[in-house]
Amino acid sequence: MSDGLERNTRTVMSLTMVSRFSGLVREGVLSRLFGTDAVLGAFYFAFLIPNLFRRLFGEGALAAAFLPEYQRLLDEDPQRARAMAGLTAGGLLAGLGALVVVAECVLLLVTALPGTPGPALWLTMIMLPFAPLICGVALLGAMLQVHGRFGPTAAAPVILNVCLAGAAGLGWWLIAPDDDRGQLMVAAGMAGSVVLAGLLQAAWSMFALRRLTRLTLDRSGLEGVRRVLRRMGPMLLGLGVLQVNTLLDGLIASWPVLSQSDTVFGMAYPLDDHAMSTITFAQRLYHFPLGVFGIAVATAIYPLLSSRAADEGAFGETIRRGLRLVVFIGLPAGIGLLLVRRELTAVLLEGGNFGASDTDRVAFVLAGYATSIWAYSAVQVLTRGFYALGKLKTPVRVAASTVALNLVLNLILIWTPLREAGLAWSTAICATIQAVVLWILLHRHNGQTWRQDLAASMGKSVIATGVMAGAVLLVALAIGHGDSFAGWLWRLSLLVGIGGSVHVLMAIAMGMPELHWALGRTIGDTTSEADRSQTPDDDA
Repeated sequence: MSDGLERNTRTVMSLTMVSRFSGLVREGVLSRLFGTDAVLGAFYFAFLIPNLFRRLFGEGALAAAFLPEYQRLLDEDPQRARAMAGLTAGGLLAGLGALVVVAECVLLLVTALPGTPGPALWLTMIMLPFAPLICGVALLGAMLQVHGRFGPTAAAPVILNVCLAGAAGLGWWLIAPDDDRGQLMVAAGMAGSVVLAGLLQAAWSMFALRRLTRLTLDRSGLEGVRRVLRRMGPMLLGLGVLQVNTLLDGLIASWPVLSQSDTVFGMAYPLDDHAMSTITFAQRLYHFPLGVFGIAVATAIYPLLSSRAADEGAFGETIRRGLRLVVFIGLPAGIGLLLVRRELTAVLLEGGNFGASDTDRVAFVLAGYATSIWAYSAVQVLTRGFYALGKLKTPVRVAASTVALNLVLNLILIWTPLREAGLAWSTAICATIQAVVLWILLHRHNGQTWRQDLAASMGKSVIATGVMAGAVLLVALAIGHGDSFAGWLWRLSLLVGIGGSVHVLMAIAMGMPELHWALGRTIGDTTSEADRSQTPDDDA
């Protein structure tokens, strides 16, 4: 079967890898300039706010509800599809624009209250206009995906990374800050560059879309907009719960920065004003393999799931392929990241104002996040499966339950010796539970989502990952520790090379077609006769 899933996954993976690499360069610049200073923690918290809008309205509920409807209308009546898209985009920008104006007014009033507002508040006010811009970019990205263009949206984050790193470097060179006030001025310039990046990303997406379709404001698209809004409601509720949880995580990590106090309810708070920066750096590192592999598969698979929702066999086979891919890639990526967390952090972040103690602290947090890469990737695929089937309430209920559990675990684990690493382990535990529950529930809706080929593939992935981990540990013990950038880089390169090579060799030895899928070859080109006997839908 050649349906473009593997090819589109490869496109998204390749360009996402470029954007993630540029993101790592950006984080390397920020770490060396700021260290884990409280000002950077304030910036990261402020940046969290427009990102919540992006995840909720842009890449989340609206895009997920919009894509199947746009696909359907494009097949039936392209003119109505263009009208629906134009009305949706206009409504999104108008609605979020008005919300941003109201939020700016509220924040302005807050600054007038007695007491000195923290830097996070001012930085939030500067960056809020980024919210409608990036949500518009996500909506345009959904349109591009329906037209088979996955590259422009996957590459768009490079613009943000370049703007942000450039603003940080230029600001540091011009101001040469030697206190918090100077650093805050640099952070304000960085916040302004985020808004500029949003404008550039929107222009880039419109340019990519120009030859594929054009947006119109025709009343013929109103019924399509209504259907999108009806589908969007349950998704918005579920994602809203998740984003509230993300915000709560940020509040927990940023409490010393936001309150400018090291106590809560009269008790010493277990986290300090470096916790938010530490958590964010660790998240950036584990988001690299997650974004390159897990999100890439989910992004490429959603249009295909939407088009096959009515065919139980084809839908189930597509879900199995997605899960086989994310486990084959995500499991060794997570374990590998766990094994080289110290080396990776030292190479990418250490230097300047970011010392060895900061490296140890970020690596300690990264250990928790690394274990959840496969699970979070699977959640992305399974959730899109429910959306494609129109089963919108199920992911909401599961999300609400895991969010409640996550909050409880957060509040418990930060008071243990884990401190901010407790937030990471809570995320890992809840992601694993969410993936398993969603998997079971989706199988109840579609009995084709769990079959012998999936079980066999997962077993082989576990074996390959175990052998890879053993080889990496043996080499790591043999070569000793690094004591300089060159030493850490050599150690990291060697361990990653050994781990990747062993995993590939194990996949070849066990005849795993997932290796070929990950390289962008279609299943029809790679599935063995034995595998076809287990997955007859592959020949449909």
